[in-house]
Amino acid sequence: MNQYDVVVIGGGPAGYAAAMRAIDYGKKVCLIEKERVGGAGVYNGALSSKTLWELSNKVASVNQTLHSEDNRNYSIPWSQVRRNLEEAIFERKFQYSCHIKLMQTETLNKLFHYERGAGKLLSANEIEIKHEGTTKVISGDYIIIATGSRPRYLKDIPVDEKIILTSDGIDQLDDYPESIVIVGAGVIGCEYATIFSNFGKTKVHIIDRQDRILPFEDQDISEMVAKNLESKGVTIHHNADLKRMEIKNGEVEYELSYIDGRTEIITVQKALLSVGREPNIENIGLENVNIQLSSRGVHIGDDDTQTNVPNIYAVGDVSGRIALVNMGEIEARHAIEKIFGGATNRLSYDNVCTIMFMQPEVAAVGLNEKQCVEKNIPVKVVKLDYSVIARAIAMRQTQGFFKIIVTNDSEMRILGMRAVGEHASSAIQAVGLLIKMNVGIEVLSELVHPHPSIVEGVQECVRMLLNKSIFKSSVFKDKLACYSLVEGVKTPLERL
Repeated sequence: MNQYDVVVIGGGPAGYAAAMRAIDYGKKVCLIEKERVGGAGVYNGALSSKTLWELSNKVASVNQTLHSEDNRNYSIPWSQVRRNLEEAIFERKFQYSCHIKLMQTETLNKLFHYERGAGKLLSANEIEIKHEGTTKVISGDYIIIATGSRPRYLKDIPVDEKIILTSDGIDQLDDYPESIVIVGAGVIGCEYATIFSNFGKTKVHIIDRQDRILPFEDQDISEMVAKNLESKGVTIHHNADLKRMEIKNGEVEYELSYIDGRTEIITVQKALLSVGREPNIENIGLENVNIQLSSRGVHIGDDDTQTNVPNIYAVGDVSGRIALVNMGEIEARHAIEKIFGGATNRLSYDNVCTIMFMQPEVAAVGLNEKQCVEKNIPVKVVKLDYSVIARAIAMRQTQGFFKIIVTNDSEMRILGMRAVGEHASSAIQAVGLLIKMNVGIEVLSELVHPHPSIVEGVQECVRMLLNKSIFKSSVFKDKLACYSLVEGVKTPLERL
């Protein structure tokens, strides 16, 4: 029986990161993957959806320019979209494949071993690997479970990945659908609504059970995203309950009921379920070692990535925390550093930088206003409109805003930030670092930012809080805002 220092079950972003970090410590590693290295991070997930978004955004940008000249809309055939998507996936897949082959042929081959197959726990140290009718058993001092997740289905809705789809079926479309209904108004649902409406070939519907999309975010963000979607012809069914959805004559018929008692039956060509993901924890032998699940019973329970079995760790989507590629990788690296590096600091989720690929893009780190009110945290908030940022003016992309939330005291430690607009994702990293460092805002006000750049808006937000901004909020009241938020009550701060 082959013996390893650590065995990683699952070769997605989290599992791969765990294996590579263990090699940094000179440990003998076995990585097990039953299908495709890279997982949903490459196939049917982040890379594929963001490739579609980037391409659709370019099409929308061209049409925005052409529209001003009263020209016909520009479009590209779906075959070109698919080719672009396939090239992106192949490029990333090729990188993983080459890396694995070279790892096993160079000097590191004594440390790294790759096994194709389905891994299953037989005991706290033994793992069975089945592949194409063969079975072998290996042993590991430590085990990392990183088996990822899959799209969640809804009861009584027949998903065939041809007419009723999940994200797994989008890249199999033969052409733009004439119409599509998206079930779920969270991040992924709104991203796909943005993608299809950007291309301008599909009538898009979104079913939203609540009164606004992106309900976890502040109202000003969800309203801006909704307004832009609706301006591109997207129909958002607010406060709607999906009573049924079925395939009839090769199309999708769905029935909605509303809180005012109305009902509505609509027929579209395709449907996309975007109602979250489920962890892949079946048939991996959890019962053989009595690994406990979380309180919800759908994810592996963990304490700072460590399960109730001391030598077994869970990272990535199976842990049920933040289902993002970057967080899966960070969790995996942290687990290895706990095991072999003696790391004692617990992993923090307070400064996780995220991006939502809407129109415009939305970037976030830390708390938002809604969460501060729910947690009864007194804060100061500063908000600056993109229309007063020189770079946004130069790009002719002045829709959006920056919002920074700080403690309501003299230290003004940053608790969170939201950025909506062009280059939003490039503006939040420094704020994420300050949240991690738990320091005040003074340092940002003194940095010399490049000009013209979007991040100058971050600096101006901070200067507003310090009462030394270039533009004064008392003058540009429609562009700038500075207020306190205590027990849900908003009070303007006196500024020159």
